[in-house]
Amino acid sequence: MAKYAGIFLFGVFISSVAQVLLKKSAMKGHRTVWQEYLNPLVIGAYFLLAVAAILSVVAYRGIPLSMGPVLEASGYLYVAYFGARVFKEKISRQRAAALGLVIAGIFVYSFWG
Repeated sequence: MAKYAGIFLFGVFISSVAQVLLKKSAMKGHRTVWQEYLNPLVIGAYFLLAVAAILSVVAYRGIPLSMGPVLEASGYLYVAYFGARVFKEKISRQRAAALGLVIAGIFVYSFWG
């Protein structure tokens, strides 16, 4: 089961990377609508999202359905990390507390769920 949980977490990570690519593309100026939606960042992000979806399907072969949303919550951690590192966003106390609750929820499910 740990192997499949790892596959699922890797898919969540890939999905988070795709979100960063989409945000980077959205922050750039585009001359046409076609350039806005058909540029390397957007195409790469959609490809990564498709890979993440496939990994989720594979992972659900070995993990219970109830574990998926718990593992999916780790995406909040990845996005916060990328936001701070890539986009230089500040992590407020409120956001840090919310991330702490996410981590606590993952641990509670892992040990007592």
